[in-house]
Amino acid sequence: MGFKQDFIWGAATAAYQIEGAAYEDGKGLSVWDDFCRQPGRIFEGHTGDVACDHYHRFKEDVALMAELGMKAYRFSIGWPRIYPDGIGKANEKGLDFYKKLADELLSHGITPYATLFHWDYPLALLHKGGWLNGDSSDWFSEYTHAIGKGLGGVVKNYFTLNEPQCFIGLSYLQTAHAPGIPHSLKDNLQMAHNVLLSHGKAVQVLRSDVKDAKIGYAPTGSTFYPISEDEKDIEAARHATFDIPNEQSWGFNIAWWSDPALLGQYPERGMRLFESILPKIGENDMKQIHQPLDFYGQNIYQSTPVQYDEKQGYREAKRPIGHAKTAIGWPVTPESLYWAPKFLYERYKTPIVITENGLSCHDAPSPDGKVHDPNRIDFLRGYLQNLKKAASDGVDVQGYFQWSLMDNFEWAKGYDDRFGLIYVDYESQKRIPKDSAFWYQHVMETNGAEL
Repeated sequence: MGFKQDFIWGAATAAYQIEGAAYEDGKGLSVWDDFCRQPGRIFEGHTGDVACDHYHRFKEDVALMAELGMKAYRFSIGWPRIYPDGIGKANEKGLDFYKKLADELLSHGITPYATLFHWDYPLALLHKGGWLNGDSSDWFSEYTHAIGKGLGGVVKNYFTLNEPQCFIGLSYLQTAHAPGIPHSLKDNLQMAHNVLLSHGKAVQVLRSDVKDAKIGYAPTGSTFYPISEDEKDIEAARHATFDIPNEQSWGFNIAWWSDPALLGQYPERGMRLFESILPKIGENDMKQIHQPLDFYGQNIYQSTPVQYDEKQGYREAKRPIGHAKTAIGWPVTPESLYWAPKFLYERYKTPIVITENGLSCHDAPSPDGKVHDPNRIDFLRGYLQNLKKAASDGVDVQGYFQWSLMDNFEWAKGYDDRFGLIYVDYESQKRIPKDSAFWYQHVMETNGAEL
């Protein structure tokens, strides 16, 4: 056993991280365009103004994807490129760009998977209150309607939102990401509720506007794995994955962000914990949020080891001294792609797609002109072996998108971290497939049979 014969193999990107053309063809400003202008916010003052210049080089990039054997490509649509003011009149040039991209992908036999929102929120809507505004979910519906009508003929696969834990928690609690404006936990909970409403309404719009649409959701969150195969440790890890033990655990919690979408209710422990600051929940809100999904995406890079604890049920276990880390400092935990999909599938009973997984390495061209990245190959091999084991053990895993197709603007880290299968020289915009790209090509060709 292993991966299904129709398993989805691909790579992922996000609009602001690769497109560039920040001020061209009618595009409006996003919160990231503004954030990058604020001193001290981004590594060395980098911006996404040019990024990988994908807006002008998309045909070259798609041709390279095809050469590398990509079967699917997950990209995001820039909301401000479609609606410069967030709402109002749609920008036809923006829609035309994504239509051309989808056509180019299809002409090369690559299936497009579009993410409606990957963090580049329209600055004009932030000035109207952003996600805290009670109308924010209707704004998102209007935007989704433009996408469905404009792209529904060529794009059939969609993810609504990417990592709301980040674009709310990292932006309004920790303020490390755009717009970087501190808000109370109460406000964050209200924004989260409006985000979940946006998800549910978007699903309904796509079902109405796009014939044969396949729709998912792409959150992230803190995941946990058992320190041993003992049943008590396994149950401890399962419990930890969905628990909300305190206020500090809220931002990257899975259950708070996924239970409403997949189960139609907020987790009970969270409701008790936040009883005095709960968001305003309308009579039909949970029905709006809880919409049938074709697949459940999850972005997974790392997990935390836990073990059984008689008093608390679980406690974090110590990592080995000198444990492996990626260049960005994240621990290497290949077990993540076994235990997290297993626990998620048990709870939500919805086919799983790994929407992001990968690592940052200190990549650079060698004297032979090639980019050798054995650490990335080792990382991906270990994680994919665990995902294959999960599939063999009965988890309905439908796909895997490596993060990322190419090196890009890594948000507050600027261009300091390289996650790509393809090396990008930002001065010349030259693309160089790394050794890992050719390794991944073989994985896709063999459907993961030779990991």
